[in-house]
Amino acid sequence: MKAVVMAGGEGTRLRPITASMPKPLLPVVNRPVMEHVLRHLRHHGFTDVVVTVQFLASLVRNYFGDGEELGMSITYATEEVPMGTAGSVKNAEDALRDDTFLVISGDALTDVDLSEVIRFHREREAMVTVCLTRVANPLDFGITILDDNGRVERFLEKPSWGQVFSDTVNTGIYVMEPSVFEYVPIGEPSDWSGDIFPLLLKEGLPVYGYVADGYWEDVGTHENYLKVQADVLSNAVETADQDGFEIRPGIWICEGAEVDPSVELRPPLFIGDYAKVEAGATLREFTVIGSNVVVKSGAFLDRAVIHDNVYIGPGTNLRACVVGKNTDVMRGARVDQGVVIGDHCLIGEEAIIAAGVKIYPSKTIDAGAVVNQNVIWEARGQRALFGPRGVSGIVNVEITPEHAVRLASSYATTLKKGDTVLTARDGSRAARALKQSVISALQAAAINVRDLEMQPPPVARLEATRGHAGGVLIRTTPGIPDSVDIQFIDATGADLSAAHRRRVERVFSRQEYRRAFPGEIGDLTFPGRVVEHYVKQVLATVDTSGVPHRDDTPDMKVVVDAGNGAAGLLLPRVVGGLGVDVLTVNMGIDEARPTQTPEDKARSLARLGELVASSKAAFGVYFDPLGERISLVDERGVAVADDRALLVVMDLIAAERRGGRIALPVTTTRVAEKVAGFHGVEIAWTATSSDDLARAVTDPRLILGGDGRGGFVIPEVGNAVDGTAAFVRLVGLIARTQLTLSQIDARIPRAHVEYRVLPTPWALKGKVMRAVVEAAGHRTIDTTDGVRVVQRDGSWVMVLPDPSEATTHLWAEADNDVDAAALAEEWCQVVERAAT
Repeated sequence: MKAVVMAGGEGTRLRPITASMPKPLLPVVNRPVMEHVLRHLRHHGFTDVVVTVQFLASLVRNYFGDGEELGMSITYATEEVPMGTAGSVKNAEDALRDDTFLVISGDALTDVDLSEVIRFHREREAMVTVCLTRVANPLDFGITILDDNGRVERFLEKPSWGQVFSDTVNTGIYVMEPSVFEYVPIGEPSDWSGDIFPLLLKEGLPVYGYVADGYWEDVGTHENYLKVQADVLSNAVETADQDGFEIRPGIWICEGAEVDPSVELRPPLFIGDYAKVEAGATLREFTVIGSNVVVKSGAFLDRAVIHDNVYIGPGTNLRACVVGKNTDVMRGARVDQGVVIGDHCLIGEEAIIAAGVKIYPSKTIDAGAVVNQNVIWEARGQRALFGPRGVSGIVNVEITPEHAVRLASSYATTLKKGDTVLTARDGSRAARALKQSVISALQAAAINVRDLEMQPPPVARLEATRGHAGGVLIRTTPGIPDSVDIQFIDATGADLSAAHRRRVERVFSRQEYRRAFPGEIGDLTFPGRVVEHYVKQVLATVDTSGVPHRDDTPDMKVVVDAGNGAAGLLLPRVVGGLGVDVLTVNMGIDEARPTQTPEDKARSLARLGELVASSKAAFGVYFDPLGERISLVDERGVAVADDRALLVVMDLIAAERRGGRIALPVTTTRVAEKVAGFHGVEIAWTATSSDDLARAVTDPRLILGGDGRGGFVIPEVGNAVDGTAAFVRLVGLIARTQLTLSQIDARIPRAHVEYRVLPTPWALKGKVMRAVVEAAGHRTIDTTDGVRVVQRDGSWVMVLPDPSEATTHLWAEADNDVDAAALAEEWCQVVERAAT
C-alpha cells in the first residue's frame, strides 16, 4: 500500500519561522516534523511514498531526496498553485489509482497505530476511513460525529464555538479507495472535509471514522510547536530513537557536542551535534539546542527551542521562546516567553524582547532596545480578533489609536484601491478620537472615505448599500462605558462574512498592509442629507396605513424615550411624518454617558411607564443609546420583557400577513412556533449571531427578524437591527389592529424558559459539547448553533459555548416552570461534570 504525505502548506500561523522554511521541515527535537512522520510510516510497513509539495517545494525535495537514506522510495507531486487537501492528492492520482492508499499530513506529530486504522477500514469495507482524535479546543480542526457503528453522520470544518457539537476532530489521516477520485474535480481547488466528504455523505457512500487512542498534535501554532518538543522529550509520544547519546535519564547529547561539566542541566533536554555550551550556562527543562549552536557562559535557557547555527551570548536569558537559524543573540539580551525570532536576525546587547513579540527574518534589534509594541497585539489577538460585536476592548488599553490604525489598514488591504467606504460613530469622545485614526489609515491605503460623523448604526448600514464597498462603525460597547466596539460592514450593510473576517485577520497578523502612492491617497468627504434619505426610506416602505394623516387630529398618543442617544437625531423627522401625538423625552446627546447599564435602563423604563400611564398613551418605547434596539411599555405603564415583546410584535405582523417567514434565533421560546403556526407563518431558525440573522433577511419571503433582546429587523428597510424602523412598524400595526399591547400579550401563551451561565475552561469546551451530544443518546439534536436536544415530550435544552468568554450558556424550556428548572438542572450537571 502507498502513502501520500501532504507537505504543501505555507504554515502562515507559524510565521516568522515559516517565512523562509516550509512547515514540514520545522525541526522537532532536531528532526524535521515530516521526518518523524516518514519514520512512523516506515514502522508500519510503508516504503512507497508520494509527497505533495507546493510552498518552497525545492527545499522539501532537496532534504528528503528519493528517500534512500530513510529506506523508502519517495516521489513528488508538485502543485503550481495551492489545490487544497483533496486537490493536491488528486494531483498524484496516477501513482495511486491501483490500490488502497493512506493520506497523512507532513506537519502533524503522531504515533497513531496506522495498521489498526487500515484494519478497521477493510473490516467496514469503507470507501474512506477518517482517523479521528479528541482535542480540548476543536476550533482549528474539522469536527465529526459518528453513529454507533463508526459511520460518519456529519462533518464541520473549522467551526465557531456556536457550531461545536463534539471534541472529536479530523486528524488529516485517511485511508481511501481509488474510487474516491471520481468525486474530486480536476484542476480545481478542493478540500476533503469541506468539499468532498460532505458530497460522499450526500451520496450515501461508506465513509467511516476511526477514533484513535494514540498521540496526535498538529504543529499549527507557536504554542503547539513548543508543546510537541516537550512531548517528544518527555516520551508522551512514541518516536524513532533519538540521535545522540542519553548521558543520563532525559539528557540527550549528540555527536561532537561540547558541554562543560559545570553546566547546569535539568532534564529532559536535547543538545544537537557540534553544539558548544560553556561553563556557567544553565539549561532547564524542555530546552532544545540545534546543531552548531554556541551557548556562552552565564546564559540561561528555559524551555527554549534554538534552531541551527545560533549564537547565544553571555548573560542572556531566554524563556519559552523560539530562535530561528543563523541568528545571533548578543550579551545580556532578554527574550521573554512566547517570543518567536525568525532566521538571520541580530538581537543587540541588552535588548529586551517582550513577551509575545514576533521578529521576522533578517531584522536587527539595536543594543538596549526594548521591543514590546510592534507585533505584540497580533501575536496575542489573532485567534479572537473578531468577537460577537466586532473588535472590542478597553479604550486606550486594548483599543488604542495605533491598534485602530492597524485594524483599518488590514481592512483596507482586503478592498480594491479606489473603493469608497463610510465611517460613523456614536456620541462618545472615545469613538470620535478613534474614528480619526481609522479615517487616516483608510485614506493611506487608497480608500475613499465618506464620513457620516455621528449617526445611528441603522442609518449607516442603510447608507452603505448606496454604492459603498463597506464601512467602519465605532461605538461604545453596550453596558460597558470604558469599552468600544469597532464594527466592519460590507456593501450590503451587514457585518463582514466569516471568510472576509479571516482575510482581515490574516493581513493583521502578518502586518502586510497596502500603502498608496502619493497620487492615490483617498479622498475624505462629508455627505449631506443622510438622515433625510434614511427617514424617507423608512416612511416610504414601512406600512403606516391606518395612522391618521398629519393634517388630521391625532387619535393615538405614544411616549418615546430617546435614551440620550443617536435616536434623538432621527425621531423629530420620523415623528413629523407620522400622524400620531408623540411625547419625547431624553432627546439630547450625552457624550459623557454613551451607554446605559441594566440598572439605568430599568430606571428609565420605570419613568417611561409612569409617563405612559399618566398621559393615557397607547404605549411607550425606549430606545437604546445607539438607536438599534427598543423596549416596550404597554398602555398600563407596565414594561414588556424583551423576549415577550418579540412574541407580541410577531403576533401582530403574522396576524396581518397570514403567510411568509419570520427569522428567530434558536434560543427563542417554542411558543413562537405556536404563534406563527396559528397565523400560517413559518419560522426560519438562525444562529444567535447578528450576521446570521442578517443573512436570513435576504430571503424574499421574510416578513420579520428578531433576536429576543429588543432587536427587530424590518426587511422592507434593510437587513440590520433597527429600532426606528421597528417603532414606525409598530405604530402602524397598533393603529390598524385597534388592540392594546396588554390585550395582545394576554392572548399569547406563557413561556417557561430557564437560562443559566456556567463557567467552562477554554480547554474543556470541546469536551463539554461532546458530553452533551453523548448524553442526548437517540434523542433529536439540532446543531444550528451549539447543540439543542429535544426531549420526547417536546421540551428542549440548548447548550452553547460562549465565543469570547470562558463560559457556556444553557437554555431549557418545558410546559411549566418546575419542569423547566428540573430540565436545566439535569443538563447543568452534564456540563459541570465535563468541565471538571
